[in-house]
Amino acid sequence: MQRKALYGLLLIGLIAAPFIGAYPLFVMKVLCFALFAAAFNLLIGYTGLLSFGHAMFLASAGYTAGFAIQSLGFTPELGVIAGTAVATVLGLVVGLFAIRRQGIYFSMVTLALAQMVYFVFLQAPFTHGEDGLQGVPRGKLFGLLGLNSDLALYYVVLVVMVLAFMLIVRIVHSPFGQVLIAIKENEPRAVSLGYDTDRFKLLAFVLSAGLAGLAGALKVLVLGFETLGDAYWTMSGLVILMTLVGGMGTLFGPLLGAALIVALEDRLGDIGTALARGTGVEWFRSLGESTTIVTGIIFIACVLAFRRGIVGEIVARVRPLRA
Repeated sequence: MQRKALYGLLLIGLIAAPFIGAYPLFVMKVLCFALFAAAFNLLIGYTGLLSFGHAMFLASAGYTAGFAIQSLGFTPELGVIAGTAVATVLGLVVGLFAIRRQGIYFSMVTLALAQMVYFVFLQAPFTHGEDGLQGVPRGKLFGLLGLNSDLALYYVVLVVMVLAFMLIVRIVHSPFGQVLIAIKENEPRAVSLGYDTDRFKLLAFVLSAGLAGLAGALKVLVLGFETLGDAYWTMSGLVILMTLVGGMGTLFGPLLGAALIVALEDRLGDIGTALARGTGVEWFRSLGESTTIVTGIIFIACVLAFRRGIVGEIVARVRPLRA
């Protein structure tokens, strides 16, 4: 009941956000990355598979949706569906190669394949190389609702995000999700009980890739462009950071981690300027250009101080008190 109350309060806050001073475009960006992190958490937090190449699903869906809407005349919903479908199929192909390996070898296979996809996007004519895909129109949803208004698009993205999160919750609490947790905890035992673990891991990988693709397709619709930065290996590292900071293996943790990291990247320059004015130390003004250093420090602090992540540590401390 407490968890449902927390989610209810969060939903009410998101519904009211545009009317209490929140910038809809920024909140939509946070929602897209929150979905990306939640999709990645489904793979690492509940299945125990660490992918170093999840950015390829985010970017492939973004490029597909952007190209379909801009050049093929697709409506927004069809563009998002097309992008999600391409990411899902790509997840199936990558999964068939990667699932055969375990541990660090699985991670290296995903990283290698992601770099191959990156260079394809770098050379492909429809991606426009380093210039990226620019000026993607938002269009009209189902040919009726114009999405040029940030407020209208915000509530569309919010509805999709809520439905996707409900799907993740359903997956985790289903018998399928319990098998995934069993595979993470003790795969040989799951095999001894008669489960085809490779098939379960492949399905989890495909679901995670599809949801990551949904986040990428929504992101290009929100921002109106897609760049190679979404396909680069640093984006895969960023989603790992979001998941670890928030709390791997928790439902709410990746959402919190994504919000913190995106807010930090977006506001770090303003924070540095304020610190420089307050302390008189001009070095703080360069914080906006040192985002990677700050996120690296956060990652180190997370590993050393709270390995379970923010939400994971809270849950670990509250559970004995409730008992």
